[in-house]
Amino acid sequence: MVGFKVGQKVVYPNHGIGTIEQIEQKQIGATSLPFYTLRLASTNSVVLVPVANAGEVGLRSPISSGECEMLLKHLADDFTNAASDWKDRFKEFTDKMRTGDIFSVSDVLKSLTYLSHIKPLSFREQRMLERARYLVISELAAACRQPECKVEPRVEEALVRACACHDRRPARARVAAGAAAGH
Repeated sequence: MVGFKVGQKVVYPNHGIGTIEQIEQKQIGATSLPFYTLRLASTNSVVLVPVANAGEVGLRSPISSGECEMLLKHLADDFTNAASDWKDRFKEFTDKMRTGDIFSVSDVLKSLTYLSHIKPLSFREQRMLERARYLVISELAAACRQPECKVEPRVEEALVRACACHDRRPARARVAAGAAAGH
């Protein structure tokens, strides 16, 4: 079981960075259970997460400062094509976003950024693109201890490189890679 302390920054899947404000006992029926009181940076709202379920919910520490460069490199790397049917694509991306894994979220960010250059995204995909961008930038800013305005251009630059790299792949290789990935 992962233990978090009061004042610690954590990542809450699909919502981003938050801070543990307190660990309090709540009466649920006849039992008293400990809960993390988590304040989300994006909305300033408070979420209660049962300490016993923190792992299942996907609550985790932000990436380390050493992983910042790994994430930026990952963002700049080529990627596999997403499903062409928007419903399949949306389900695949939703599943990746729910994992809370920032590298999976960055895959969604790359794919949706690339798609947005080719055609207009649906309202739901546009919202998911914005959410993925926010999650990646806010976690990088927290992990690298830099303001978001310093991180954002680096993320944009990495995305431009990933899209250019993807465009340079021969069409046959892109189709083959998509087929190999089950798309």
